[in-house]
Amino acid sequence: MVFVALAQTQSIKGNIELNLATHVKCIEDAASNGAAAIFFPELSLTGYEPELAGSLALDFKDSRLNMLQELSDENDITIGIGAPTRHPEGVRISMIIFKPEQTRTIYSKQWLHEDELPYFVPGNQPVIIQLGDVRVALAICYEALRPEHFELVRPLNPTVYLASVAKHEPGVKEAHHYLQQLAKTNAIQVLFCNAMGPSDNFVSAGRSAVWTATGDLSFKMRSDEWKNKIMLVPVTP
Repeated sequence: MVFVALAQTQSIKGNIELNLATHVKCIEDAASNGAAAIFFPELSLTGYEPELAGSLALDFKDSRLNMLQELSDENDITIGIGAPTRHPEGVRISMIIFKPEQTRTIYSKQWLHEDELPYFVPGNQPVIIQLGDVRVALAICYEALRPEHFELVRPLNPTVYLASVAKHEPGVKEAHHYLQQLAKTNAIQVLFCNAMGPSDNFVSAGRSAVWTATGDLSFKMRSDEWKNKIMLVPVTP
């Protein structure tokens, strides 16, 4: 068994430096509590702001993120942060991943919502994160509610399905119902990591949650108390 931390953060619109400071605090908290990994919501480093994404997009090797690699190395913790990233074809919605003593990697959202198409281009490669014997499949927001995405990662034999999202209250209700059924139907533990606060033209509602491989709700964060806090979750192969 390993422990994974979900960070329920409220991003400051477009302020990478202040948001990075929040990330560091959450990472340090997770590391001090023995987490093997910590994951953040969709576009956590900038906030979910599609209209600003072009100007905020980071190069995958942006030196401002070097401190996260140092934290990963020093604390033996895997870190997954949300950010818009530059690609030759356009801007992608990505999770940048830092693993101890390894080169950073990236996962980019493959299924985009129609509202995102004017601002982003899709990724094209699934990613599995190995944490000991635990295999975490990554999904970002809209695609986590698409059966096609789970069918894409299923052959990679994941033991955990992680949805990193930015969703308002109605979206949270829909996601909770869908992901609970996905967990039960596919006998897989599901982690749902949501943002909080103003996001584009809506308000992200928090309520990050975890379902067991039998579809039972095992952990849930409250939206009124859990801003910029972590939830520590045991995960098993």
